[in-house]
Amino acid sequence: MTDDKDAHRTAMARKKRIIEQRKAKAQDERGVIVVNTGNGKGKSTAGFGMVARALGHGMRVGVVQFVKGAFSTGEESLFRQFDTVDYHVMGEGFTWETQDVDRDMAAARAAWAKAAAMLEDEAYGLVLLDELNIVLNKGYLPVKTVISALERRPEMQHVVITGRHAPDELLEVADTVTWMKLEKHAFKAGVTAQKGVEL
Repeated sequence: MTDDKDAHRTAMARKKRIIEQRKAKAQDERGVIVVNTGNGKGKSTAGFGMVARALGHGMRVGVVQFVKGAFSTGEESLFRQFDTVDYHVMGEGFTWETQDVDRDMAAARAAWAKAAAMLEDEAYGLVLLDELNIVLNKGYLPVKTVISALERRPEMQHVVITGRHAPDELLEVADTVTWMKLEKHAFKAGVTAQKGVEL
């Protein structure tokens, strides 16, 4: 047992040295672009976790939800209670629900107008663009327009972008990219969307 403890102590000391070296090199302080994408559950949930974290640090937060909007969610009910959150649900539901590409494109443009204004305003410490990847993937907004706005945003502003099928151009400019991989989902087993889990 002593040998195991000694080996563990040696391994952790080595890991600590590596982490300390990385921390010493990471001295830049600036806003970052975070993209959560992939087919797995949790992209928006992770984004709203960052909203909560930003609020804990006293930041003003902007939320624009593309696509979603046909039903009420727990995060909307919670975050609308904060004076420091500007929350805009701009979608009309998933595209298979609306079945009207012109209406979907108009909703995407209206949502982008809100988002673009936030990306120009240094008062926002964090902006969440929920499901933006979906409208970019469908061609409802030009990717170049979005990237240009991201590159011009205030220096210390963080942006979180969620949704499946993030375009390659966006992944290239992002600082942090997480792929959510689907292994199993209750919906496929016949379980409807649950409050506190999906809603």
